[in-house]
Amino acid sequence: MKKLIISISLLGILFSGNVFAQTETSGRTEVYRASHTKMTELKHTKLKVNFDYQKEQMGGEEWLTASPYFYPTDSLVLNAKAMLIHEVALDKNGSKTPLKYEYKDDMLKINLDKIYNRNQDYTVYIKYTARPNEITQKGSAAITDAKGLYFINAQGTDPDKPTQIWTQGETESSSVWFPTIDKTNQKTTQEIYMTVPDKYVTLSNGLMKSSTKESNGLRTDHWVMDKKHAPYLFFMGVGDYAVVKDKWRNIPVDYYVEKEYEPYARQIFGNTPEMMEFFSKRLNYDYPWSKYAQITARDYVSGAMENTTATLHQESAQQKPGDLIDENRWESTIAHELFHHWFGDLVTAESWSNLTVNESFANYSEYLWNEHKYGKDLADYGMMKEIQGYLMDPSSPTKDLVRFNYHSREDMFDGVSYNKGGAILHMLRNYLGDDAFFAGLNDYLKTHEYGTGEAHQLRLSLEKVSGKDLNWFFNQWYFDSGHPKVGYTTTFEPVKKQVTITINQTQLGKNFQFPLAIDIYENGKPSRKNVWVSAKEKNDFTFTVSKNPELVNINADGVVLGEFTDTKTPEQYLMQYQNSKEFLSRYKAVENAVDQVSKNPVALKTLIAALKDSNFRIRMKALSGLDLSKTDHAKAALSEVEKLAANDPKTLVQGAAIAALGKTKDKKYLPLFEKGLNAVSNSVKANSLTGIAAVDPARVVVLAEKVDLNGASDDLILELLPIIVKNKIEKQMPAIAATVAFYPFLKFQKPELGASAEEGFNWIMSSDNLKATENLTQVLTQVKGQIGNNPQAKMMIVQILKDGLAKKMMVLKANPSSPTINKQIDLINKTIEAYK
Repeated sequence: MKKLIISISLLGILFSGNVFAQTETSGRTEVYRASHTKMTELKHTKLKVNFDYQKEQMGGEEWLTASPYFYPTDSLVLNAKAMLIHEVALDKNGSKTPLKYEYKDDMLKINLDKIYNRNQDYTVYIKYTARPNEITQKGSAAITDAKGLYFINAQGTDPDKPTQIWTQGETESSSVWFPTIDKTNQKTTQEIYMTVPDKYVTLSNGLMKSSTKESNGLRTDHWVMDKKHAPYLFFMGVGDYAVVKDKWRNIPVDYYVEKEYEPYARQIFGNTPEMMEFFSKRLNYDYPWSKYAQITARDYVSGAMENTTATLHQESAQQKPGDLIDENRWESTIAHELFHHWFGDLVTAESWSNLTVNESFANYSEYLWNEHKYGKDLADYGMMKEIQGYLMDPSSPTKDLVRFNYHSREDMFDGVSYNKGGAILHMLRNYLGDDAFFAGLNDYLKTHEYGTGEAHQLRLSLEKVSGKDLNWFFNQWYFDSGHPKVGYTTTFEPVKKQVTITINQTQLGKNFQFPLAIDIYENGKPSRKNVWVSAKEKNDFTFTVSKNPELVNINADGVVLGEFTDTKTPEQYLMQYQNSKEFLSRYKAVENAVDQVSKNPVALKTLIAALKDSNFRIRMKALSGLDLSKTDHAKAALSEVEKLAANDPKTLVQGAAIAALGKTKDKKYLPLFEKGLNAVSNSVKANSLTGIAAVDPARVVVLAEKVDLNGASDDLILELLPIIVKNKIEKQMPAIAATVAFYPFLKFQKPELGASAEEGFNWIMSSDNLKATENLTQVLTQVKGQIGNNPQAKMMIVQILKDGLAKKMMVLKANPSSPTINKQIDLINKTIEAYK
């Protein structure tokens, strides 16, 4: 699963320690979350289902084949949430014998006809009605709802939303729509007969074996999954989709998208076959399933989900050319979910405590894909962002990667299991070397294929291949918490011509041991030294040098997960930028220059040099630090920025360069801005519009209405927010709603932008705009889990909503006959209630 994550820019605002410090829940009793005890082994699950769109219910028949796991038993206990159970029987070759059962507290206990022994199969028939709207379990940070089965616009009352049905099984919600043992250490083959209106297409796991027309405009599709997988990976999807066909080798690869996005499906998902080939070769284990399909969903409750052979993506995956030419922001997620088909689907975490063997690998696959397709620099940028995401949450360092004392199983879907876990795999790969690392992964997959795995088994496979003892690594990174905080000092001995670098760890508690790359600069050129840090204090490393080094750069390759304290001057950072080949070292130098450019002229030199960097992210970062309204900046950078605005191969850089030129408020750039309005790129369009607003504000309202912000990135929305709010551009009100919801946090971080956001919030709440209110309340519901157990943040958001509610009540008073205002008030009240 790829979590639903509010953008890094907004998360940075939410988790800033300067706004508030996140607190851990106190007084919680330590518990041990044992793996589920297997009394029964599932063998095969056969379902026949039909859907009641008016009641939003599903009629189901199930034939469940199972046997005792080891010990003899005369009963079968299944998870079955909020169902009506109509009939339970033993099925022997089509002949049914009624069985006694008890259905209580979402558990179905069936008394079998006799005592069965290990490997003695039986088949139980269950007729039931699934009622997902009766579920009382709440969602979480990773998965914002737990209904399992979702009817979207089932009665067709919303003309702007398609009618869809889709399922979401992780963590334990498949048992909302079929009785099962809803645990990760169960695996079963399956087949599903889905009866649906003939106008819709269907998708499920495995292959469609038949499609039969029925009476009354219905059709029954028969999907068969002949390899066993966990119940939480079962999937059904129904809707009016376009299906775009592709393939990898001889395996079908399909993309299910809303018909509006059919022309762009290959631009969005078209790298999938190449990913399948790359991962198959990298792991030396071919993609193990019969097909691969990807489908989008409206109102999805998370980011994406790796249902076996049928990945589900939230609607944000659907992008148009204006987004895609800038950057396919969903490509890493596409890689993430595909990689799960090895790590998660083929070999499944045996319990939620060991979620790392699913999610850490999927997270790291994003690095592997970016490195393969776009180069190490871009992969390192992604890793840097992942580590920043982990460090943003103050609670992360308190959590083990493998932990058996979680409060809720869905607490495991966090920045430790994902971000930190991926970074740890990167360290492990660098320590072992590529050959041993990937051979170890291959051994793990082959040893546990179609079964389950845990961190110890991963360790054993890597030890088996490499011959190295890895207990030290797993004990400090997998079975303990935190990360090193590292500082250093240098001492030069002129007589011996030696420099001693002393590494100190300043974190509370244990010390870490790790290999560390250090670059020593002499005459501007770095020399790489690889050392081993093991002590908490005074790790002394002495090297022969020709003179006192101009610069020492620790963690020069950026591999070690930790916090590193530097005291470099702008002059040293300039040297680091000019001479390091490592992305992180260059980026940090430019980052420092952005902070120091108003104080030190050397920082400007770093920014000017970085405008020609091979990595577009560094070029963009450099542009963000320039203020071309200042004479020294303009003199040094203007000609180069003009070139970037006109000709940079990356449209995101063009947009950033246009934004930099806009700060000059020089009318000579008006033709450039006008040309930019006709560009395909949303970044170029938006920044050109901002430029026009600065030099010819009278034209901005008409032009801003023409920009398509449906599904636009948060960065783009933040860029246009002041223009939209200041000019009250009604058409764009829904597009800014999710961003203005965070106005108190924006005001603290970026006062000017925060003021626009607050004005935008008040504008929305004083209006009768249903779509804007829906978007605003939806994002505040989604972010609820991501702020964790933070009473200050929750209190602040509840107050935001109460302020908004008061304004909506005034709208109701002024327009009591409005058909939508009461719905908006209900949405706000429900969101407030969710925070209690």
